[in-house]
Amino acid sequence: MNNNTPTESQNNYRDPNEYSVEPPVQQAPPPQRMVRLPNNKPFVVYLIMGITILAYLLQIGSEMRVGYEDISFFGMKINELIYAGEYWRLITPVFLHGSLMHIAFNMYALYALGPQLERFYGSWQFLLLYLTCGFGGVVASFVFTTAPSVGASTAIFGLLGAHGIFAYLNQKTFGERAKRSLRSVVQIAAINLLIGFTPGIDNWGHFGGLVAGAIVGWFGGPVFKIAEDELSLRAKNSRTNDQFLLAIFITLALFGTTTAYLLFTNG
Repeated sequence: MNNNTPTESQNNYRDPNEYSVEPPVQQAPPPQRMVRLPNNKPFVVYLIMGITILAYLLQIGSEMRVGYEDISFFGMKINELIYAGEYWRLITPVFLHGSLMHIAFNMYALYALGPQLERFYGSWQFLLLYLTCGFGGVVASFVFTTAPSVGASTAIFGLLGAHGIFAYLNQKTFGERAKRSLRSVVQIAAINLLIGFTPGIDNWGHFGGLVAGAIVGWFGGPVFKIAEDELSLRAKNSRTNDQFLLAIFITLALFGTTTAYLLFTNG
Protein backbone atom coordinates (compact mmCIF):
# COMPACT_ATOMS: atom_id res chain seq x y z
CA MET A 1 0.00 0.00 0.00
CA ASN A 2 1.29 3.44 -0.93
CA ASN A 3 1.56 5.93 1.89
CA ASN A 4 1.80 9.55 0.73
CA THR A 5 2.69 10.79 4.20
CA PRO A 6 6.36 11.94 4.20
CA THR A 7 8.65 9.96 6.35
CA GLU A 8 11.12 11.44 8.86
CA SER A 9 14.00 10.95 6.43
CA GLN A 10 12.06 12.80 3.75
CA ASN A 11 11.40 15.64 6.14
CA ASN A 12 15.15 16.01 6.75
CA TYR A 13 16.09 15.86 3.09
CA ARG A 14 17.71 18.99 1.55
CA ASP A 15 18.49 19.66 -2.02
CA PRO A 16 22.32 19.71 -2.31
CA ASN A 17 21.98 22.79 -4.58
CA GLU A 18 20.41 24.73 -1.77
CA TYR A 19 22.30 26.32 1.08
CA SER A 20 21.36 28.45 4.01
CA VAL A 21 22.52 32.03 4.39
CA GLU A 22 22.76 33.72 7.71
CA PRO A 23 21.07 37.11 7.64
CA PRO A 24 23.60 39.96 7.76
CA VAL A 25 24.17 41.45 11.16
CA GLN A 26 23.12 45.07 11.19
CA GLN A 27 25.91 47.04 12.81
CA ALA A 28 25.14 50.38 14.29
CA PRO A 29 27.06 53.19 12.60
CA PRO A 30 29.84 54.65 14.72
CA PRO A 31 28.76 57.72 16.65
CA GLN A 32 29.63 60.95 14.88
CA ARG A 33 31.78 63.41 16.75
CA MET A 34 32.13 67.02 15.82
CA VAL A 35 35.56 68.43 15.07
CA ARG A 36 36.16 71.60 17.04
CA LEU A 37 37.91 74.31 15.05
CA PRO A 38 39.97 77.14 16.54
CA ASN A 39 37.67 79.65 18.17
CA ASN A 40 39.84 82.77 18.16
CA LYS A 41 37.50 85.75 18.17
CA PRO A 42 38.54 88.03 15.29
CA PHE A 43 39.02 91.63 16.35
CA VAL A 44 42.30 92.73 14.75
CA VAL A 45 40.73 92.64 11.29
CA TYR A 46 38.02 95.04 12.48
CA LEU A 47 40.62 97.23 14.18
CA ILE A 48 42.53 97.46 10.88
CA MET A 49 39.32 98.33 9.05
CA GLY A 50 38.56 101.04 11.60
CA ILE A 51 42.04 102.59 11.34
CA THR A 52 41.89 102.50 7.54
CA ILE A 53 38.45 104.12 7.41
CA LEU A 54 39.56 106.77 9.92
CA ALA A 55 42.61 107.51 7.77
CA TYR A 56 40.37 107.98 4.75
CA LEU A 57 38.11 110.35 6.68
CA LEU A 58 41.20 112.35 7.66
CA GLN A 59 42.21 112.41 3.99
CA ILE A 60 38.84 113.89 3.07
CA GLY A 61 39.05 116.35 5.95
CA SER A 62 42.51 117.53 4.96
CA GLU A 63 41.38 118.03 1.37
CA MET A 64 38.45 120.14 2.55
CA ARG A 65 40.71 122.16 4.85
CA VAL A 66 43.70 122.92 2.63
CA GLY A 67 42.46 122.00 -0.83
CA TYR A 68 44.54 118.87 -1.28
CA GLU A 69 45.10 115.60 0.57
CA ASP A 70 48.23 116.42 2.56
CA ILE A 71 47.88 113.14 4.49
CA SER A 72 48.06 111.19 1.25
CA PHE A 73 51.06 113.21 0.13
CA PHE A 74 52.94 112.50 3.36
CA GLY A 75 52.08 108.78 3.34
CA MET A 76 51.83 107.48 -0.21
CA LYS A 77 54.56 105.52 -1.98
CA ILE A 78 56.71 108.04 -3.81
CA ASN A 79 59.99 106.50 -4.91
CA GLU A 80 62.02 109.70 -4.91
CA LEU A 81 61.07 110.46 -1.31
CA ILE A 82 61.83 106.90 -0.21
CA TYR A 83 65.29 107.29 -1.72
CA ALA A 84 65.52 110.58 0.21
CA GLY A 85 65.06 108.70 3.49
CA GLU A 86 61.29 108.67 4.10
CA TYR A 87 61.19 104.94 4.74
CA TRP A 88 57.82 104.99 6.46
CA ARG A 89 56.35 105.19 2.96
CA LEU A 90 57.10 101.47 2.61
CA ILE A 91 54.15 100.70 4.94
CA THR A 92 51.88 103.78 5.27
CA PRO A 93 50.35 103.43 1.77
CA VAL A 94 48.52 100.34 3.05
CA PHE A 95 46.26 102.59 5.17
CA LEU A 96 45.54 105.23 2.51
CA HIS A 97 43.13 105.21 -0.46
CA GLY A 98 42.48 107.25 -3.54
CA SER A 99 38.67 107.25 -3.67
CA LEU A 100 35.52 106.06 -1.94
CA MET A 101 35.18 103.19 -4.41
CA HIS A 102 38.81 102.23 -3.79
CA ILE A 103 38.45 101.94 -0.01
CA ALA A 104 35.00 100.34 -0.25
CA PHE A 105 36.27 97.55 -2.48
CA ASN A 106 39.33 96.90 -0.32
CA MET A 107 37.42 96.94 2.96
CA TYR A 108 34.87 94.52 1.55
CA ALA A 109 37.68 92.18 0.49
CA LEU A 110 39.30 92.50 3.93
CA TYR A 111 35.96 91.75 5.60
CA ALA A 112 35.51 88.67 3.40
CA LEU A 113 39.01 87.24 3.89
CA GLY A 114 40.19 88.53 7.24
CA PRO A 115 37.97 87.03 9.95
CA GLN A 116 38.48 83.41 8.90
CA LEU A 117 42.25 83.83 8.58
CA GLU A 118 42.43 85.51 11.97
CA ARG A 119 40.53 82.59 13.52
CA PHE A 120 43.02 80.11 12.08
CA TYR A 121 46.20 82.16 12.55
CA GLY A 122 45.46 83.95 15.80
CA SER A 123 45.12 87.69 16.38
CA TRP A 124 48.69 88.91 16.76
CA GLN A 125 49.82 86.52 14.05
CA PHE A 126 47.19 87.94 11.71
CA LEU A 127 48.39 91.49 12.42
CA LEU A 128 51.98 90.54 11.56
CA LEU A 129 50.79 88.72 8.45
CA TYR A 130 48.81 91.75 7.27
CA LEU A 131 51.64 94.23 7.82
CA THR A 132 54.25 91.93 6.29
CA CYS A 133 52.13 91.40 3.18
CA GLY A 134 51.52 95.12 2.88
CA PHE A 135 55.24 95.81 3.19
CA GLY A 136 56.05 93.16 0.58
CA GLY A 137 53.57 94.65 -1.86
CA VAL A 138 54.85 98.21 -1.43
CA VAL A 139 58.45 97.01 -1.87
CA ALA A 140 57.54 95.24 -5.11
CA SER A 141 55.86 98.42 -6.32
CA PHE A 142 58.93 100.42 -5.29
CA VAL A 143 61.21 98.05 -7.20
CA PHE A 144 59.24 97.69 -10.42
CA THR A 145 57.35 100.95 -10.94
CA THR A 146 57.99 104.63 -10.30
CA ALA A 147 54.31 105.57 -10.14
CA PRO A 148 53.02 106.84 -6.77
CA SER A 149 50.51 104.49 -5.15
CA VAL A 150 48.26 103.95 -2.13
CA GLY A 151 45.87 101.20 -1.08
CA ALA A 152 45.35 98.19 1.15
CA SER A 153 45.20 95.85 -1.83
CA THR A 154 48.88 94.95 -1.38
CA ALA A 155 48.08 93.46 2.03
CA ILE A 156 44.76 91.98 0.86
CA PHE A 157 46.46 90.12 -1.99
CA GLY A 158 48.86 88.83 0.65
CA LEU A 159 45.93 87.48 2.65
CA LEU A 160 44.68 85.85 -0.52
CA GLY A 161 48.07 84.16 -1.01
CA ALA A 162 48.18 83.01 2.61
CA HIS A 163 44.62 81.68 2.32
CA GLY A 164 45.50 79.69 -0.79
CA ILE A 165 48.54 78.12 0.86
CA PHE A 166 46.47 77.35 3.95
CA ALA A 167 43.90 75.52 1.83
CA TYR A 168 46.61 73.59 -0.01
CA LEU A 169 48.44 72.47 3.13
CA ASN A 170 45.26 71.48 4.97
CA GLN A 171 43.55 69.39 2.30
CA LYS A 172 44.08 66.20 4.29
CA THR A 173 42.32 67.62 7.34
CA PHE A 174 39.55 69.66 5.72
CA GLY A 175 39.06 67.52 2.62
CA GLU A 176 36.78 68.74 -0.14
CA ARG A 177 36.15 72.01 1.65
CA ALA A 178 39.83 72.91 1.39
CA LYS A 179 39.98 71.85 -2.26
CA ARG A 180 37.03 74.07 -3.15
CA SER A 181 38.60 76.95 -1.26
CA LEU A 182 41.90 76.49 -3.08
CA ARG A 183 40.19 76.53 -6.48
CA SER A 184 38.30 79.66 -5.51
CA VAL A 185 41.47 81.46 -4.36
CA VAL A 186 43.30 80.60 -7.58
CA GLN A 187 40.39 81.89 -9.68
CA ILE A 188 40.03 85.11 -7.69
CA ALA A 189 43.77 85.82 -7.77
CA ALA A 190 44.00 85.16 -11.51
CA ILE A 191 41.00 87.36 -12.33
CA ASN A 192 42.21 90.24 -10.18
CA LEU A 193 45.76 90.06 -11.50
CA LEU A 194 44.35 90.25 -15.02
CA ILE A 195 42.22 93.24 -14.01
CA GLY A 196 45.38 94.75 -12.55
CA PHE A 197 46.80 95.28 -16.03
CA THR A 198 44.27 98.09 -16.42
CA PRO A 199 46.06 101.47 -16.52
CA GLY A 200 46.19 103.17 -13.14
CA ILE A 201 46.31 99.95 -11.09
CA ASP A 202 49.53 99.02 -9.31
CA ASN A 203 49.67 95.34 -10.23
CA TRP A 204 53.26 94.98 -9.01
CA GLY A 205 52.02 95.83 -5.53
CA HIS A 206 49.38 93.13 -5.83
CA PHE A 207 51.92 90.58 -7.00
CA GLY A 208 54.38 91.45 -4.24
CA GLY A 209 51.73 91.13 -1.55
CA LEU A 210 50.57 87.80 -3.00
CA VAL A 211 54.13 86.43 -2.91
CA ALA A 212 54.72 87.69 0.64
CA GLY A 213 51.53 86.03 1.90
CA ALA A 214 52.38 82.78 0.15
CA ILE A 215 55.87 82.71 1.72
CA VAL A 216 54.54 83.29 5.23
CA GLY A 217 51.79 80.72 4.72
CA TRP A 218 54.15 78.10 3.34
CA PHE A 219 56.82 78.34 6.01
CA GLY A 220 54.79 79.36 9.05
CA GLY A 221 51.07 79.16 8.37
CA PRO A 222 48.86 76.79 10.37
CA VAL A 223 48.78 73.11 9.43
CA PHE A 224 46.03 71.40 11.39
CA LYS A 225 45.96 67.81 12.59
CA ILE A 226 43.03 66.08 14.22
CA ALA A 227 43.60 65.54 17.94
CA GLU A 228 41.28 63.38 20.03
CA ASP A 229 39.80 64.45 23.34
CA GLU A 230 37.61 62.36 25.59
CA LEU A 231 34.36 63.74 24.19
CA SER A 232 35.26 65.31 20.87
CA LEU A 233 37.83 65.83 18.16
CA ARG A 234 39.65 69.10 17.68
CA ALA A 235 41.81 70.60 14.97
CA LYS A 236 45.21 71.42 16.45
CA ASN A 237 47.87 73.50 14.74
CA SER A 238 50.98 71.36 14.35
CA ARG A 239 53.19 74.42 13.82
CA THR A 240 54.61 76.59 16.56
CA ASN A 241 54.77 80.34 17.05
CA ASP A 242 58.52 80.14 16.51
CA GLN A 243 57.94 78.70 13.04
CA PHE A 244 55.52 81.50 12.25
CA LEU A 245 57.94 84.18 13.44
CA LEU A 246 60.71 82.58 11.40
CA ALA A 247 58.47 82.77 8.31
CA ILE A 248 57.81 86.46 9.02
CA PHE A 249 61.56 87.04 9.40
CA ILE A 250 62.34 85.25 6.13
CA THR A 251 59.76 87.32 4.26
CA LEU A 252 60.84 90.64 5.77
CA ALA A 253 64.49 89.78 5.13
CA LEU A 254 63.79 88.96 1.49
CA PHE A 255 61.91 92.17 0.74
CA GLY A 256 63.99 94.27 3.11
CA THR A 257 67.26 93.15 1.53
CA THR A 258 65.89 94.01 -1.91
CA THR A 259 64.96 97.47 -0.69
CA ALA A 260 68.33 98.01 0.97
CA TYR A 261 70.14 97.00 -2.22
CA LEU A 262 68.18 99.50 -4.30
CA LEU A 263 68.71 102.27 -1.76
CA PHE A 264 72.44 101.56 -1.61
CA THR A 265 72.95 101.33 -5.36
CA ASN A 266 70.70 104.23 -6.35
CA GLY A 267 70.95 106.45 -3.31
